[in-house]
Amino acid sequence: MTASQTALQDAAHLFTELVGGEPEGVWSSAGRANLIGEHTDYNEGFVLPFAIQYRTYAAARLRRDGVLRVASTFAPGAVELPVPALADAFGGSAGAAVAAGTVPEWAAYPLGVAWAALAAAGRAGTDVPGVDIAIASDVPVGAGLSSSAAIEGSVAAALNDLWRLDLAPLDLAKAGRRAENEAVGAPTGIMDQVSSIMGRADAATFLDCRSLETRSVDLGLEREGLVLLAIDTKVEHAHASGGYRDRRAACERGAAALGVPSLRDVGAADLDRARDLLDEVTFRRVRHIVTENQRVLDTVGALGASGPRAIGELLVASHASMRDDFEISVPELDTAVEAALGAGAIGARMTGGGFGGSAIALVEASAADAVADAAARAFADRGYTAPHVFAVVPSEGARRDS
Repeated sequence: MTASQTALQDAAHLFTELVGGEPEGVWSSAGRANLIGEHTDYNEGFVLPFAIQYRTYAAARLRRDGVLRVASTFAPGAVELPVPALADAFGGSAGAAVAAGTVPEWAAYPLGVAWAALAAAGRAGTDVPGVDIAIASDVPVGAGLSSSAAIEGSVAAALNDLWRLDLAPLDLAKAGRRAENEAVGAPTGIMDQVSSIMGRADAATFLDCRSLETRSVDLGLEREGLVLLAIDTKVEHAHASGGYRDRRAACERGAAALGVPSLRDVGAADLDRARDLLDEVTFRRVRHIVTENQRVLDTVGALGASGPRAIGELLVASHASMRDDFEISVPELDTAVEAALGAGAIGARMTGGGFGGSAIALVEASAADAVADAAARAFADRGYTAPHVFAVVPSEGARRDS
């Protein structure tokens, strides 16, 4: 039995324990890894993530009253709110319900999705029945693989069907982002939700974060005999923490000083002017975003023209920019990247919001074990906790499983 099959069964079993009966269905959504394009999403730039094979499952069934009840395998007890009360819980300042202790942080993700999805569908919440939802996941938590977006996507898919909201996949992604931004209070962009919900097998999702236009970009990894390895450093991060907020604030300061709506409107030719206008730290933050946007476009072009073997240098340059200009790497991530490249990886970079989490390495399938061994040795030599190294397979997004 695969890990995902186990997680699906765990969700169904938890539902039975919670309700005393079988769910009407089980829905799931994927974790994600980002091939390239880090912190560009909230700057209205370009990103190239992909859904992975690890998933979060939501077993659900309508109930006769108007109560929404959620439970998960990763927190004790259930949390419930009347559906009409969701607007009161989450309609105030961002993260207020979590900060006040009214809603546990984990529960703010599924409950916030319900609130945001109803709003997107123009429904008040008084005209839909209650729902019981039980959640289980095999997406590694804290590894930078968007376990939160997988929760949001699975619950959004379930409620879209059960409540007959008729929301398109992009609308579900927007609801997930709103839940994370306003219900949870984490100032993330929309990349994670789009990738988790709209992913396709053996493809990445190119997303223009300004227009929200998407298209699938074939990766061709299996054809080329390549795999993508995730190297989980075991250094946990949290998007709601100060480092992420500081980087976003720096980007906003840079855009304001340069007189543009967002850093999407700043190009390489503007960097000399930016250097003169901005303090040294803010300039480096801006330079990362500007150069990372171009690397995403170059990666899409290289994949189409030459295939995945042509993108290695772009991945390495992306990591250097995150390490030196955006300063979101940590020694364990740098060690993972250096070890992978030293063992023959075509390219490697940290992935996710930073300050911990995972690196990814593009490697020959025949060299995957050697790269994993090299990472383990390098971590042991430096006295770090042993990393978890595993393949991440570009996979399908949100779906109904049963």
